[in-house]
Amino acid sequence: MSFSTIFGHFPYLGLFLLLIIGGIGFPFPEGGTLILCGLLISTNVIKPIYTLVIAYSGVLIGDFLFYSFGRKYGRMIVTHRMFRKILSPKRLEMLEANFNKWGILFIFFGGRLIGEIFLVAGILKMPRWEFIIIDALSSLLTIVFWIGLGFIGGHTLQIIREDIARIEHILIYFVLVIAISLLFRKFLWTKDKREKL
Repeated sequence: MSFSTIFGHFPYLGLFLLLIIGGIGFPFPEGGTLILCGLLISTNVIKPIYTLVIAYSGVLIGDFLFYSFGRKYGRMIVTHRMFRKILSPKRLEMLEANFNKWGILFIFFGGRLIGEIFLVAGILKMPRWEFIIIDALSSLLTIVFWIGLGFIGGHTLQIIREDIARIEHILIYFVLVIAISLLFRKFLWTKDKREKL
């Protein structure tokens, strides 16, 4: 069964999987998936409450898995075949310096922008409970923002679609009025011409 089939028949499962695999470094941007959630809510394809629960769970699980990989492999992760492309030794050094400087604020604000931060938090052995609390709070704000953006975008598209439909109707009426006016004018002109003859 392909991913598109899963997503078509089971949209909640599809979104959940997209968020998890995006969270562990695959090229499925979290923000894009959350915007998609908002669009699907605005078009009544999925329900808001279920979507928020699924999205929140998917984001947290993806982040925690990434953190766990870092915690398990430590600094050796930069030599690991799977993670070498995601995190180079130089980047690890730079992120570690920022982490040491800013601490939990770096996780809270930066984690949503720089996914490798969760990996670095694991490598630096940030306590699990602390990571979970900071990530849970940060994720909540992110989810509300991106899903809200998608919802507003979807709602705006519906309004634009309705406006376009209205404009099309107005144009049709306008063309009909002009056509009738021209026919009526032609009729009057030919009538006047006949009367003069």
